[in-house]
Amino acid sequence: MINKLCNKITNLNAPIVVGLDPMLDYVPEHVKKAAFEEYGETLEGAAEAIWQFNKAIVDATHDLIPAVKPQIAMYEQFGVPGMVAFKKTVDYCKEKDLVVIGDIKRGDIGSTSKAYAVGHVGRVQVGSKSYAGFDEDFVTVNPYLGSDGIQPFIDVCKENNKGIFVLVKTSNPSSGEFQDQLVDGKPLYELVGKKVAEWGDAFMGDSYSYVGCVVGATYPEMGKTLRKVMPKTFILVPGYGAQGGKAEDLVPYFNADGLGAIINSSRGIIAAYKQEKYSKFGAENFADASRQAVIDMREDINGALGK
Repeated sequence: MINKLCNKITNLNAPIVVGLDPMLDYVPEHVKKAAFEEYGETLEGAAEAIWQFNKAIVDATHDLIPAVKPQIAMYEQFGVPGMVAFKKTVDYCKEKDLVVIGDIKRGDIGSTSKAYAVGHVGRVQVGSKSYAGFDEDFVTVNPYLGSDGIQPFIDVCKENNKGIFVLVKTSNPSSGEFQDQLVDGKPLYELVGKKVAEWGDAFMGDSYSYVGCVVGATYPEMGKTLRKVMPKTFILVPGYGAQGGKAEDLVPYFNADGLGAIINSSRGIIAAYKQEKYSKFGAENFADASRQAVIDMREDINGALGK
């Protein structure tokens, strides 16, 4: 799957991933109205609005992008109907040949970690049959329980040609409370990065490992260091756009081959119609605004990379 991701990025000249992280207030009123007329102002109605919103954005952008990253919490808040919308979104994106990165940030130990892995990137045995649960291509995982929490994901991914992105240095302001603390003179995030590289060396694709990492766009100097620590690791980079990360900040995350990083934008794309820059599209044409935001992001990043 890491080879597919690399090939799609190269062929589309688009090292970007669209974060399908829909809050209900991102959804235009006409979409919510149609959903509520059918299902009422219920969890089912909210989930239907989210699903229709996602579908329109995917339809408008799938030919431009290699991947999507649905954030599961945005669906979980609507209970079981929300999880149905999550699954429908994953399946639809895969029908469009998009690589799906499930942003689930799971991290536990032993059999619990394996159960998470099986549910999201593996197959569960039911009698004589097996089934893929949510069936994402990659998932994000939290490493702070150690190898016990990561190895079950790696084992399941090896069986199913899937991959993971391990949290190393996140983009949120308080990340340094733990991640920047020194251990034997090195920041903790750097030690985690070295461990990610070690895990990845045992699970390689053609050029990059199936074990990727997450490093925020808001910390480019740290990203530069981590790029050296993890030369064969694909970096998923949140924090571009709405969180303050700029295209020029992203250059150190890439390798000389022009690969090695994929940049996420969530509300900057899916809620683009709310921005003054794209207001001409209006709420009725929200998906067209998202398409233009993808084009602009691609040009911004490739310009910074000198492409």
